[in-house]
Amino acid sequence: MLDFTSALYLGLRHATTSLCPWDELSLGKPMVLDEPPSSEVVAAGLAQLQGCEAATMLPSTLHLFWDMFGMPGTGRIAILLDAGTYPIARWGVERAAARGIPVERFAHHDVEALARRARHWMRAGRRPVIVADGFCPSCGKVAPVAAYADMARACGGQLVLDDTQALGVLGANPDARNMLGCGGGGSLCWHGVHGPHIVVGASLAKAFGAPVAVLAGSVESVDWFRRCSETRIHCSPPSVAVLRAASRALAINREQGDAIRRRLVALVMRLRDCFARVGLMATGAMPFPVQSFMATRGSNVDELYDGLLARGVRMLLTKVCRSQQLRLSAIVTAAHSEADIDLAARAAAQLDHAGHSLSGLCGEATWIRR
Repeated sequence: MLDFTSALYLGLRHATTSLCPWDELSLGKPMVLDEPPSSEVVAAGLAQLQGCEAATMLPSTLHLFWDMFGMPGTGRIAILLDAGTYPIARWGVERAAARGIPVERFAHHDVEALARRARHWMRAGRRPVIVADGFCPSCGKVAPVAAYADMARACGGQLVLDDTQALGVLGANPDARNMLGCGGGGSLCWHGVHGPHIVVGASLAKAFGAPVAVLAGSVESVDWFRRCSETRIHCSPPSVAVLRAASRALAINREQGDAIRRRLVALVMRLRDCFARVGLMATGAMPFPVQSFMATRGSNVDELYDGLLARGVRMLLTKVCRSQQLRLSAIVTAAHSEADIDLAARAAAQLDHAGHSLSGLCGEATWIRR
């Protein structure tokens, strides 16, 4: 089965034999008492990669955002949540709402709507905390991070980014040769935006293939998080194994990352071109690993998905955020080959020639099944 459903974007798989050995998997203590020695080293590497002053490691972004929006000492704030934000960060925001903190959603990537509400809450004596994803795979667009950061700073507030999608994929100074940018430092590097009013949370489970999370920001912000965190008191630190995997991923990224990303872009563009020839048009402009397609003829999306699956090509049937329309999505990784792309294109062409439908797939997607 040819699989286009894995989010291991850079194709990194950390076999046990590829990692430095360890004597114990867990320390048997909560994070507040002790962490594996490699934790600080990995955190420092990730802080540098993202252009931040400091960072700390957590078992997952669920731990991270649950803590961030539930800790005391945040003062008088109001949370402004981009409507397209991924559920993990939203769950943390819901915890803040349960504690009485005002929460409002604003339209996805709508800077003007955000500005109106941020100024409203500033006049009401509350610091706006803007929460968003750095990159949205549903619409295939980077968030207007620079505008969000400027608004947070102007209103004396804070920008909190979930950069899980972008970390390891996007980087600094994108151009025609490096369409995803250089370095893999994520959204802040892509936009060239930094500052003490920005905090970034991200999982390494996608591009870097290590199921562990990092919180990065100013020294003051990270220190505050470490002092006030509840999960650091009640939960174990990331295991030695996942920290070893994260360390290996950072080393590979330093040595080969940009070359891997260039190859990844070439594969994505090949898929877009091949699918366009059989009436499947990509809905976004960026060569990001997650690609969604709208079709120019027919209407039965389930039949298209099932037809590809019957021909040994597994993709994703996805659902539009703002309606019930469906579309087809494929996740291309650096582990794919040109032959894989061509095989998928041939399967789509066979369906096209057989008269199967290839349309009704447009809009902003959320994973819905399979």
